[in-house]
Amino acid sequence: MGIVAQGIWVTASNQGQSDTMKRYWLLFSQWVTVLVAIWFVVATLQPGWLRGAQRSVDGMTLLQAPPAVSGSRPIGSLSAPAQKASPAVVSINTRQGKSQNPHGQDPWFRFFYGEQEEQNPGGLGSGVIVSPEGHILTNHHVIEDADNIEVVLSDGRKTLAKVIGTDPDTDLALLQVPLNNLPAIVLGQLQDLQVGDVVLAIGNPFGVGQTVTSGIVSALGRSQLGINTFENFIQTDAAINPGNSGGALVDVNGHLMGINTAIYSRSGGSMGIGFAIPISTAKQVMQDLLQNGKVVRGWIGVEPQDLTPELAESFQLPSLKSDQSRQGVVIAGVLQNGPAAKAGVRPGDVILQVAKQPVGSVSDLLNQVASLKPGEPAELLIWRQQASLSLRLTPAERPSPKRQAP
Repeated sequence: MGIVAQGIWVTASNQGQSDTMKRYWLLFSQWVTVLVAIWFVVATLQPGWLRGAQRSVDGMTLLQAPPAVSGSRPIGSLSAPAQKASPAVVSINTRQGKSQNPHGQDPWFRFFYGEQEEQNPGGLGSGVIVSPEGHILTNHHVIEDADNIEVVLSDGRKTLAKVIGTDPDTDLALLQVPLNNLPAIVLGQLQDLQVGDVVLAIGNPFGVGQTVTSGIVSALGRSQLGINTFENFIQTDAAINPGNSGGALVDVNGHLMGINTAIYSRSGGSMGIGFAIPISTAKQVMQDLLQNGKVVRGWIGVEPQDLTPELAESFQLPSLKSDQSRQGVVIAGVLQNGPAAKAGVRPGDVILQVAKQPVGSVSDLLNQVASLKPGEPAELLIWRQQASLSLRLTPAERPSPKRQAP
């Protein structure tokens, strides 16, 4: 009887141990499942939290980040538009003819001073490929007076470029290179660009090689800066330095929005105030240069002056609306035998409209007169002796030298 009882107790004891082991194993497997699930979620959503194994190099412990997921970029990265637009941005190296020393042929000068090396000044700049046929937009001042223009592509190819045409009044120039398989940039829509949008400036600053900087659009329609005759700049705080001239200003889609042209600087380097010619202006100038080799603009031969409130009051000029300031441009001088003089415009007149378009500033007058076709009559509305007067004039073609009267 005692033997039977002892056997029963041993069997019950073994059964209890087996249940305990099953509970421990079930608890262990649940924990492993939870940890594996947590690792999978972190590895999928936050791979940066998982650091690689520590490596010991000569007693120094390093923490190695895991490789990034193929094709993924950090949030906020601008690598996509940079990679899209950069191949279309080129470097431009210019050379001028050797300057002649006025005493170079004088034997006494050579006897005392020896043979003097003739200088061969050059310059650096950037450009943008705008067509697969090899057309390149750049600044006029980049290739001005150059006898030799070398274009260096991002893939290392080099070639000489020919000048299709230049426009000093907007500081634009159109070149062409004899190469195939060229990566042309996509032209953007200026109306889609807003103040505060992120932009990239791509160029060759200081000749160090292609460089990409980022910033935002600080302002649109900047004018009266004294940089060009016709101004309608995009202002940006993206770093623009010497050598960036003629380079690309692109949006986050990699589309060309402007041609980098100038900076405001007291030191010669970037101070966060750069200016680019908008693509709308560049496209219009490019088309004229391609067709005519130059830009044909209207010209009437006057010296304008902005209308101040004091001048408006002295002319007794009425405002268009009660809450609107008086508009117009005062004519300080009229070129003798010019289109305006022939139409009857006099010094002291106030131009109110050109071709039925209101004139609010000297910049407005410049642009509106320039848009007139030479030889085609246009209506001019002026204010003279406390009354409005309509005149009909025939604009001439704007002379080629810069800084002429409108």
